[in-house]
Amino acid sequence: MIVTFKKKDERGDPTTDKVALLSDRIERPVAALDVGTLARGQPLPPAVVEFDVNLYDAPIVVASLTQAEADALRDDTNNVVAVEEDGFVYAAGEAPLQDPLLVEGQPEPAAETIPWGVSRVKAPLAWDATRAKTIRAAVLDTGIDYKHPDLCANYRGGISFVEDETDPMDYNSHGTHCAGTIAARINGAGVVGVAPAAYLYAVKVLSRGGSGRWSWLIAGIGWCVENKMDVLSMSLSAATAPSAVELACDTAWKSGSVLVAAAGNAAGPVHPPAAFGSVIAVSAINRENILAGFSCRGPEVELCAPGVEVLSTIPQGGYGTKSGTSMACPHVSGAAALAIGSHRWPREGPPANVAIRRLLAWTADNLGVPGRDDEFGFGLVDAEQVACERALPPEMEGIP
Repeated sequence: MIVTFKKKDERGDPTTDKVALLSDRIERPVAALDVGTLARGQPLPPAVVEFDVNLYDAPIVVASLTQAEADALRDDTNNVVAVEEDGFVYAAGEAPLQDPLLVEGQPEPAAETIPWGVSRVKAPLAWDATRAKTIRAAVLDTGIDYKHPDLCANYRGGISFVEDETDPMDYNSHGTHCAGTIAARINGAGVVGVAPAAYLYAVKVLSRGGSGRWSWLIAGIGWCVENKMDVLSMSLSAATAPSAVELACDTAWKSGSVLVAAAGNAAGPVHPPAAFGSVIAVSAINRENILAGFSCRGPEVELCAPGVEVLSTIPQGGYGTKSGTSMACPHVSGAAALAIGSHRWPREGPPANVAIRRLLAWTADNLGVPGRDDEFGFGLVDAEQVACERALPPEMEGIP
């Protein structure tokens, strides 16, 4: 169960910690793990299924509860906002994930390849201005193969919230593929990412099978806030989500992070977390700049990016192509890292993440009807323009 408490100064009992309040109501001790205190690479105790997201704006506890215990907490309206069932979230891949395969046309070890998507968003033209060195990009996914030759130099640590998978190593391939699109390093071989010097952090919230629980994502977002991640890249989705997930995203946005998510691959309405107002929803296009048939669409779509037959890194030092809005999302995450790396906004302007989000929309290359539309949003993300534009962007309709 996901239990959302009122903010501490708004509770009927503002002096008691929320974990203690929970324990009192269900009449048994709860050993919830404070996600913000976990060090990078620290494994979870094997029996831990309870998390304490210790953020002022998102006071959430995840715990295993009986129906009677959940009802008792719902009755505590002085302290508790909501008690919700946990649910599943999935990697936003076009088809069920399979074991990583080497594919025809993968780069030769002696030559460095710029994938078509990285080129299409004009990332190489931004690299004279910035390569996003020191910018922290968290990949909330199946983990990262941190030993991959194209990723290891930019990898700065990780954590797993997945039961029975204490290592943030990727045993699936989805997270490694997304990480490569964001920040595969320029090293003379393999592939190059959009922001080839950005710092990568693996926040494992999906299992080796490509699925996870919303509570794992909530805990991962809480960890990102506590550890001051600049960009949160979420190539995952599901048809519905507990309200606590939106609260966690809103809190990360309020803390100064840029949140980017895959729109989803059901060819229908945009799925959460991309559907939330605090998150940039990304649809997928093909090489002809046409919306991919599988891509979700709707008024929440803010940007589009390449998402069909995208070449990137896969585990065990390999390379492969994948399709999905999952593959589009990290192009925008990388562009956001470049923008953060190249801009220092005046103090009298909007918060930095607000300015970056407006800039991403303002500089996008329009592909549909003038302005914003349901398929492409404001248009194809333009990494060169977003990194090199010097003017402060204007307010953009529909962007917080």
